[in-house]
Amino acid sequence: MLEKKPLNAGKGSVVVITAPSGAGKTTLAKKLLAEYDQLVFSVSATTRAPRANEVHGRDYHFLDRETFDQHIEQGDFLEWEEFYNGSRYGTLRSDVEHHIKNGYFVLFDVEVKGALNLKNVYGDACLSVFIKPPSTEVLESRLRSRGTESEETLRLRLDRAKMELQQAGHFDAIVVNDDFDLAYAAVKDLITQFTGCSY
Repeated sequence: MLEKKPLNAGKGSVVVITAPSGAGKTTLAKKLLAEYDQLVFSVSATTRAPRANEVHGRDYHFLDRETFDQHIEQGDFLEWEEFYNGSRYGTLRSDVEHHIKNGYFVLFDVEVKGALNLKNVYGDACLSVFIKPPSTEVLESRLRSRGTESEETLRLRLDRAKMELQQAGHFDAIVVNDDFDLAYAAVKDLITQFTGCSY
């Protein structure tokens, strides 16, 4: 279930959880944040419209395209990307630096390309964990059960997921999410090793 690479225990400030859409990274991240005071969530900026129950500043910084473009021009993003549907997502440098300066470990829940970019920016100060679904069939089933995707969007997500799964080896650890409790325990163990904190 768990594949590890050596980590620099106690020296990190950034924890990145990444996965193809539907693999369970957001559920894992939310549980970690609810349980541990030392972790704070890196709120991404996006140009997409809010979904039901999403709150500006808590779930995302919802920005219009013009404001997002201004942040790009000013070099305010650690990383950003435009998706197939035209929506943009990015990580504001100022938010992350504020949390690190105040002694927190910053937890990212980002897509694979963004996670690779963050790993490049933070190097050894970053723990990157790839959450892998047990199979592409399970991933498809999870995405379909959400009921939020058209058939075309679902196909695009699955095609993207297949490419993202090929990137798993670039991360510090791979955790297969075939049993949520076991996957969560594995991620907790990795974070404990990395941060030097026993949670």
